[in-house]
Amino acid sequence: MKKALLILLCLPLAALFSGCAKKAAVKDTVTGNMKTYTEMDDGTWMCDNYTYKYRLEISGRMPNAAEDSTFVWLSNIEEISFDQAYKAAGVSSDTEDYFPPEKAVLVEMH
Repeated sequence: MKKALLILLCLPLAALFSGCAKKAAVKDTVTGNMKTYTEMDDGTWMCDNYTYKYRLEISGRMPNAAEDSTFVWLSNIEEISFDQAYKAAGVSSDTEDYFPPEKAVLVEMH
């Protein structure tokens, strides 16, 4: 009986320790012209202690611009339109156009 009770108590502890996730290691560090960020070996990206699923390069032409611009965003949003990208890069006076840091961060602008 004691043996069965001991086994029942050890099972949750074993499950707890086996479920501990391994932290991702740094694969590459990129010095962007806006921020420095890291690519992790699990495919995610990190910047300013936030983790992002996607690295988006968004290109297009802003109104009245002579040439195209490219914005590189780290994001937890799968798709960001060019309109959203350039407005959130600092062009808009409407705070609703900006992303909170847990959703997206601008790391490069060309």
